[in-house]
Amino acid sequence: MDDKLKNQKVIVYDPELCTGCRHCEIACAFKHYGSVDLSKSYLRILFNGDNGTGTFEAVNCQHCAEPICINVCPSEAMGKDAETGWVTVNSLKCIGCQMCVYMCPLAVPFFDEERKAAAKCDFCDGDPECVRHCATAALRVVSREDALKSNKRLYLSVG
Repeated sequence: MDDKLKNQKVIVYDPELCTGCRHCEIACAFKHYGSVDLSKSYLRILFNGDNGTGTFEAVNCQHCAEPICINVCPSEAMGKDAETGWVTVNSLKCIGCQMCVYMCPLAVPFFDEERKAAAKCDFCDGDPECVRHCATAALRVVSREDALKSNKRLYLSVG
């Protein structure tokens, strides 16, 4: 991994710290839509268990080093900033085909019916609201290199 890529910032999630409070979803939806509509959040907290009990898992954009969503977008509405590594959607170019939604391994982008375009994490211009409102630090901004180490530890039981 080259130095530029290693130092790009991404959001990581630690399920051991998550309480399922959903403040991250509320903050995200309010930042981008001005309402507390959890269906408009660019990340989702999934509950594993009956009646919302049990374990939680956050599903959020990883701003992939090699994003599939960009490769499948026929209108070139999806893009990646070379410096920051953030993957974004240009809603003016989006034709609503939803290929990015279908092809993302985490199904992160969603189709916004009101705007008739795909929507996903834009990293809040470098200060993600979801991270700012996570009281337990289950969501953190780290370098891409540290994110890979963290994800290996959490999900692959490595290191």
